[in-house]
Parts: sequence; C-alpha cells; structure tokens
Amino acid sequence: MSEQKVSDADARYAAMRRVTLVGATVNVVVSVAQIVGGVFAQSQALIADGLHTLSDLISDAVVLFAAKHGSQDADEDHPYGHRRIETLGSVFVGLALLGVALGIGYSAGERLLHPATLSNPEPLALAFAALAIVAKESLYHYTVYVARRVRSNLLRANAWHHRSDVFSSLVVFAGIGGALLGFRYLDAVAALVVAVMIVRIGWQLATSGVRELVDTALDPEDVAKLRQAILDTDGVSGLHMLRTRRMGGEALADVHILVNSRISVSEGHRISEAVEQRLLSEFEEMKDVIVHIDPEDDEREAACATLPQRSELLARLREQWADIPIARRLENVGLHYLNGHVHIELFVPLREAPELDEAKTFARELKAACKRVPEVGEVTVYFRCGGA
Repeated sequence: MSEQKVSDADARYAAMRRVTLVGATVNVVVSVAQIVGGVFAQSQALIADGLHTLSDLISDAVVLFAAKHGSQDADEDHPYGHRRIETLGSVFVGLALLGVALGIGYSAGERLLHPATLSNPEPLALAFAALAIVAKESLYHYTVYVARRVRSNLLRANAWHHRSDVFSSLVVFAGIGGALLGFRYLDAVAALVVAVMIVRIGWQLATSGVRELVDTALDPEDVAKLRQAILDTDGVSGLHMLRTRRMGGEALADVHILVNSRISVSEGHRISEAVEQRLLSEFEEMKDVIVHIDPEDDEREAACATLPQRSELLARLREQWADIPIARRLENVGLHYLNGHVHIELFVPLREAPELDEAKTFARELKAACKRVPEVGEVTVYFRCGGA
C-alpha cells in the first residue's frame, strides 16, 4: 500500500476516534447533569434519560473498537481490508437503537396503564432537559459532519444514536412541561411516538449493515451511472457481468468488458486500466475495480474453455505441417479463441515465397493442413517483409 493510502487511513481513524471521544465525554457530562438534576428536581423521567445517556458509552466503545480495527491495512488473511468490522459495528448500533426504542415504548406503555406512576417534577427539571437537547443535537450534527467527510456508515449510525437521545430528551421535556401544566399523560404519549421513530431509524441502520454483509449491490441508479461510464470509455464496445458491493462505506466493482477481438493483449490491458482509472476518479466511493477483458460476449457465443491451449494445438498442427517445408520457416503463429473455434494467423517471411503464385500455393497448403484439426476455424496466412 502506498504511503498516501496509509496516511489517508490513519487520518480517517484519527477523525473517527476524535469525534467518538468527544461524544463519549459529552455523554458523561450530560448524563451526570441529568441524574443529579433529576434527583434535585424530583423528575423520574430525567433520571431515566440520564441513565439512558450513560448507556451510550457502550455504543461509543463499539465505534472506537470498530474504527480502530476496521482502519487496519489489508493483510494476508484479509486481502480486502478490515472495513467490514465497521459494518458489524453499525449493525450493533442499529440493534442498540431498536433496544432503546423498545425500552422507551415499554416504559411509556406502563405509565399509561398505571397513571399513578406518572412523574410530578419541579420546573427546574425543564432546564436540565433543555440542556440535554442542545448538547445531544450539537453532538449529532458534529458526528454526521465527520461521518460524511470520512465516508463512515458506522459514524452515521452512532450519529443517529445521538439523535435518538435528542428524541428521548424531547419526550422528557414535553412530559415535564405537560406534567407542570396538568397533562401528565403527554409524557407517555410522546414517548410512544418517539419510540416508533427510533425503531424506524434502528431498523434502517441494522438492515443496511446486513445488506452490506451479504454483498448487496449498489443502488440501481448508481449501477446505471457506472455502466454508462464504462461504455463511454474509448475501446469498450460492450459490457456484462457488472457486479457491485459495499464494504464499510466504500464501493467495489468488477466487470467484463468487450473489446475488439483482434487487438493485442497489451492494448486490451490498457483499455482495462482506462476503465479502472475512470471509475476510481469519477466515483468518490469507489475503492477497487476489477476489469476482465472479453474479445466476445461469452454469455452468448460458444464457449472456448474446452479448446486446446497453444502448446497442445501447435503440436497437432506441426503433425499436419510435416510435409510442408515452408512451415518450418514460420515467424509467428497467432491464435484467436472466438465463438468456439481457434482462428489462426500464420506469418511467413516474404523471402520464402517471393513469387505471387508460389505464395498462393504455400498459403493453400498451410490452410488445408490447419483445417484438418477439428477445432480450427479461420486461417489467414501473411507474408511479411523483413523476416529473419
């Protein structure tokens, strides 16, 4: 891996570590303030929200662990890197959100069923609830900003975990305000609404991570853009088997491209490099591209996998050329595996057949001999100047 890529990975991990540590610090301060404030203001809801905030340290620990190990370089056991560790982390955070939502919903339901348990707080509790809302909303925006900058779904998941805390604190604020106004049941009703919202967010995060773990393709519109970019590359006449997947906020792709069947291996390789470079430069999320060169559409044309390879084919051809002296002077034998046959190009020094009629005779003899091998398709004989 280049020094630039290592530096980028280190910077990415440093950014993720910094935002997570800031989040953990804020969570500790806010939770202590909520619990202490809840005790003095006689607000059970505020105390519960403080304990909920304190539990966020678990998800922060998961993010730190996943960010550290997910940012490690590729190695022999993990040739594609460790970014899937981040994906596992985002699934865990999504499940944690679902747990938070179920807890909020259950608690709200219990309070609705048992009105005597509804809180009767002091006005001071509103100030602590407002403080929590401001702190957690600020933390959400900061985490989302960093998540977008470093392209981390794990940080996005943790950001939404912070946002779920905002929702729960809003519930506490509304519940305290409602209780002070005499509408004590509003706390429970608002809690149920927020629980449903958090379930939706947690479900999206968890299922998104699971889809990534099972190599679900990119969105259809993104795949369409990739396809068009490939087809717009000079030398590409078609494509098939375009496959895409995600890994820790990055995209991977592999594709079979069609090129002119008669170009050289080096030109075909250059076209594949152009496709790779184009996708990496035009699509920010694209991390790795594998390009397979096809001289024909192997999904439609006859298979060539069973045809003899060069060494075996040449041995059989030489048996057929045994009685043709000029065959021993061949400069090169070009093979093209197309449509279930081996098409052959034979290159003969022009000095071996300086007369036109002689050259035609040699060409007919070579073609006829080659055709006695069943797998052979077209045969072309070239007489080339400057042969050794």
